[in-house]
Amino acid sequence: MKRDLDIRVVIIEDDETIREGYAFLIGNTPGYKIVATYSSCEDALKKTAHDDPDVILLDVELPGISGIEGLPKLKKILPETHILILTVYEEEMLIFRALGNGAAGYLTKNTPPEKIVAAIHEVMDGGGPMSAHIARMVITSFKRNVSTPLTRRETEILEQIATGKSRKRIADELFIDLETVKSHIKNIYHKLDVHSKADAIKAAKDNKFI
Repeated sequence: MKRDLDIRVVIIEDDETIREGYAFLIGNTPGYKIVATYSSCEDALKKTAHDDPDVILLDVELPGISGIEGLPKLKKILPETHILILTVYEEEMLIFRALGNGAAGYLTKNTPPEKIVAAIHEVMDGGGPMSAHIARMVITSFKRNVSTPLTRRETEILEQIATGKSRKRIADELFIDLETVKSHIKNIYHKLDVHSKADAIKAAKDNKFI
């Protein structure tokens, strides 16, 4: 049984200014209580079971264990706690990994403050709040050709290439090394029977693979 009528919130965010800003915003909203803030998943995993939070706001890019990797570990410790991702990252693979690992919602950091507070309430009522752009990406993914030969990771990388991102930037944003990106691109070319970036993008779009 929860000890407070207020919604108990934990924040895991490595940027001190952002962390304190969210804590001030939420903690000064009637009906909400900040019970702890952490700068890393490691610290949270050691202590947050004693915090008894209803909701955790979790960043993706953290020192050490990333938010995506930390998610299932937090859910194992706190199976009844709702975890909301709050990040700058909008890559499809990260979104699906987060949702697959147990996230109850996915918000970007440009979400207006009042909507972040509302999302905490929404998730407590059984909702799955997402930023509008994120929700559109999820819907779009279900409209793709289900017979695509590309894996989800290959699809995401090809989509990133189609937006003009470099291989290095893709590697950085997806938290994988450059050689892995190159290997995926080689597989994409082979599966689509093409020999250039332009032909790969055209073939994928023509067949609704992206």
